[in-house]
Amino acid sequence: MEIIKYYGSDAEQKEFINNDGEPLMAVIAYDASHAVVSLLDEGFEHHILLAKALDKYDIDRYYRIIFDNEGADWTFVCPPDYKGITNKEKRITQFFNDGIDTISTFLKEIGYGGAEINIPRRYRRHMEYLGNSEY
Repeated sequence: MEIIKYYGSDAEQKEFINNDGEPLMAVIAYDASHAVVSLLDEGFEHHILLAKALDKYDIDRYYRIIFDNEGADWTFVCPPDYKGITNKEKRITQFFNDGIDTISTFLKEIGYGGAEINIPRRYRRHMEYLGNSEY
């Protein structure tokens, strides 16, 4: 996976790996080919980070997380056309499994391998659809 570190024009370039819990954000391509990561204050929002860092992108083809050294909050939004799966339950399950694998790989590659992946309450409607709100 290619990791693109976006620092912003005015930001001092520093290593993202930190122990002070400063929040970071990332967008990770569904195909795990690349990810863009920045300090939260530099990226601001996921679609803005992509627009700043890449010439061409489709926000609906990226997993989106906000994270620090304690955990990663996943903005869990399963697109209705994910992998062409028409059955909603199977599509959400596949999206979840793929996302856990891809996000975990990304976190390991940048040194946050122990960060727990959490789906914030406001994004759990898909989990409730599956009958499992423990995620």
